[in-house]
Amino acid sequence: MKHITLIIIALFLSIGAIAQTTFDTDFTQVKMMKVSGKTTDKAGHITFDGNDQLSMTYTTPKGDYFIIDGQKVKINLDGKKAELDAEKVKMVQLQRATLLNCLSSNWEQAAADNNADLTVSESKGAKTVSIVAKGKVPKGGYKSVELTYRADGTLIKMVLEEAIGIINTYELK
Repeated sequence: MKHITLIIIALFLSIGAIAQTTFDTDFTQVKMMKVSGKTTDKAGHITFDGNDQLSMTYTTPKGDYFIIDGQKVKINLDGKKAELDAEKVKMVQLQRATLLNCLSSNWEQAAADNNADLTVSESKGAKTVSIVAKGKVPKGGYKSVELTYRADGTLIKMVLEEAIGIINTYELK
């Protein structure tokens, strides 16, 4: 009986160790247009449930938001407001899936979806995950994604480079 109990405890611990990460923190964002070099600074709060619920509400500029609610993607960014169904818009589906997979540490799937190579490196306990496109980037995909984690496993930085030349750098508090 003790053996079965130990196996059950070990199973729950292993499930907890691989469970998806959740976030509820402030962030800053720097959006850069590669062609012009123009940058825009933004800030806000991010909440991620570890599955398919992501909410980014901006304090700068106030009123902007980016929300993933299952297959629905709701945005109000830079004066452009939309509500999209990711199941119907392939480009939105790819961006949605990539963000959710990166935030939940499902890097292999994010790399596969973006026709990209995956590299994971560690230095002094910190981890860097790089996802870099092998060639042509799928429409709506990312040319590269870089994720930086502290030694305790907390995501602290995410850099998303879109194929169209926009680089978004998010720093989580």
